[in-house]
Amino acid sequence: MKKTAPRQAIALTYDGQKAPVLSAKGDDELAEAILAIAREYEVPIYENAELVRLLARLELGDAIPEQLYRCIAEIIAFAWYLKGKAPAGSGRDTDITPPLRLLAGPPE
Repeated sequence: MKKTAPRQAIALTYDGQKAPVLSAKGDDELAEAILAIAREYEVPIYENAELVRLLARLELGDAIPEQLYRCIAEIIAFAWYLKGKAPAGSGRDTDITPPLRLLAGPPE
């Protein structure tokens, strides 16, 4: 019988000024609780097992490593886009509406 890897989840906090920091992490039941809270507050969830494994090595309160800035910035930008937001000072209306035809899904 093949043993499955535990479900993992991490949460990042970003204040718009400094690098995002690891604010929560957990396996199995704790991971499910983190995801449930994210869903309750309509926080976009990005699934990437390898990225979660990398970030789970950090301690709570640690800033993300500089090598991951671009990757995390793209995820944050996409999450903001989905929520119809833009960063302050970006020159964009902070109440933008994403297009209705936005398709995303796992690779085939």
